[in-house]
Amino acid sequence: MRKTPKIGIWVAIIIATFVVSALGALFIEAPSLNVLQVWQDPYYRHVTKFSFYQSFLSTVLSVGLAIPVAHAFSRRSFPGKRLLLKLFATTLVLPVLVGVFGLLAIYGNRGLLAQLLEALDSQLPFSIYGLNGILLAHVFFNLPYATRLLLQSLETIPAEQHKLCAHLGMGHWQKFKWVEWPRLKQQLAHVCGLVFMLCFTSFATVMALGGGPKSTTIELAIYQAIKFDFDLQAGALLAIWQMLLCGLMALTIQRLAKPVSVSAGSTSSKIYLTNDSAKSKFWDWGWIGFSALLVLPPLLMVILSGLNSQVLAVFSDVRFWSALWASLKVATLASVFALLAGIGILISSRRLRLNFHEKRADQIELIGTIILVTPGLVISTGLFLLLRSMTDVFSLAFVVVVAVNGLMGLPYVIKTLSQPMLQIEQQYQYVCASLGMKGWQRLKVVEWRALKKPMAHAFAISFMFAIGDLSAIALFGSQEFRTLPLYLFQLLGSYQMDAAAVVSVTLLALSVGCFTLIETLFKANSKVTYADAK
Repeated sequence: MRKTPKIGIWVAIIIATFVVSALGALFIEAPSLNVLQVWQDPYYRHVTKFSFYQSFLSTVLSVGLAIPVAHAFSRRSFPGKRLLLKLFATTLVLPVLVGVFGLLAIYGNRGLLAQLLEALDSQLPFSIYGLNGILLAHVFFNLPYATRLLLQSLETIPAEQHKLCAHLGMGHWQKFKWVEWPRLKQQLAHVCGLVFMLCFTSFATVMALGGGPKSTTIELAIYQAIKFDFDLQAGALLAIWQMLLCGLMALTIQRLAKPVSVSAGSTSSKIYLTNDSAKSKFWDWGWIGFSALLVLPPLLMVILSGLNSQVLAVFSDVRFWSALWASLKVATLASVFALLAGIGILISSRRLRLNFHEKRADQIELIGTIILVTPGLVISTGLFLLLRSMTDVFSLAFVVVVAVNGLMGLPYVIKTLSQPMLQIEQQYQYVCASLGMKGWQRLKVVEWRALKKPMAHAFAISFMFAIGDLSAIALFGSQEFRTLPLYLFQLLGSYQMDAAAVVSVTLLALSVGCFTLIETLFKANSKVTYADAK
């Protein structure tokens, strides 16, 4: 039994100290630890109810519509299917304000749809601001994500079951009822829980499309209390309330979500159709067309709208280049921090697992994913309250924004690298020990060559989240320090739509371009052989 490296334990201690210090500042500033006082205030009670209400509706719409969409994708093959599914995967890490701008360009009061209706002497029957816009944006971001998860579940159905259904002459409804729905149902609680949490902790979407006090969530109320009213006690109390609600929901989701059982048999990418009628084709292609119309036009409008007369004006503005440089610095440093911290935690946790200390390994990894229960805005609020009594908060804005964004990317690094790192340790621990290979030599010859692709993917995801984040910079941003998302939000708030369009397409190109570049740089074959180790 080998000794457990201490690096992961120290990283976990530093992260825990960082988070506990921020939360401690919240408790100190709170007028009372009785968070039920929030429920006694009519406005905060309304904010809490609306947070749950919009999250519930968003989840029902996103997951409810994702079921027939995933089912249709599982039964049909067509040119461009892989590309469309890749676009579905990017909506989760797409900078929120880029997606919001695309939706405004189509469904806004002066959007494409409004202009078409105006040409027909008609008016847009709804306003994108308020609950309508929040639901639309959440469906745009989360339906593709839910579709991907449910499609993965359907793809685990053994090929033998598909062949048996075809042999028995089952119709589509019978096959769905007896074979596909049981598989979907196993994954449904997990998918619903994830989407609900994403909608409940949504900040930038509600901030851009909320439309006033009537459509405000808890996170937005925290931001307003501190940034505009400078009511630190109210902000602290609401942050604690938000954290408790997120913790309770996370525990509930963990209890409800059961692991998907794996059936014996081979899986196959071949599509087996049963009694394929014209009605079935219409049903499937209708849902595929609906999902494509939901995702593609906003992204296309971001590109088309960005090519306007304000391009030169925006590119010659020093504020744009300052925001661009700040975004690149924040995203790069936050991603490096998340990757190094994640690797440090996993080096210790994988050794604990191989030494049969599963519980301790889970605890160390749980500290790394604490941001999922404690949203970034809550941590930022605590740090704001903690630092204001020691120094000028805005002088440390850059460090705080990098740290919070790094913490936000850390859970995705851990989830991406945990299995590959554990498998590499299982496979090569004895070879490395017999060759006396350790430290930098082992990292260079074995770990790096085997893990550079998943490391690149983890880094790219962290980079995408950091470059599009608005929660931390919204609290600590100023005229001297702002990132592209904050600059874009300020342009949208002042109705400079053409300039905002240029910034949106720049942010989109930057996100997708950096993501592609990072993964391309590490695309070389990462297979390690015994001869390589020697």
